[in-house]
Amino acid sequence: MEIELADAVAVVREELLEAARRGADHEVGFVVGPIEMEFAVELRADVKAKAGFKAWVLASAEVQAGVTRGSIHRVKVTLTPKQPDGTDLLIADAPGSRPAGPGDVSERIGR
Repeated sequence: MEIELADAVAVVREELLEAARRGADHEVGFVVGPIEMEFAVELRADVKAKAGFKAWVLASAEVQAGVTRGSIHRVKVTLTPKQPDGTDLLIADAPGSRPAGPGDVSERIGR
């Protein structure tokens, strides 16, 4: 199976957006911090690519099966998801949809 590096990153982006949509109705939210992804990639000539090469993510089975070691490169990418306005991506309610803080906790805390 061949997956372009750009497609692998796009899948992670889509999964984060789906998690944010699913978290919209929950009281507890999360700020998405840096995401580290590491890939074994093979660079291949591509006449359509501007630089002449494309990075293809290798499945672990392909790496173990004996793709020439010299042609495999390890790429580590750190992504920090942000919303279009530059704020942190939240997997939670929309801002302002609930009051800040936990609300009345008197019934939940033992005395």
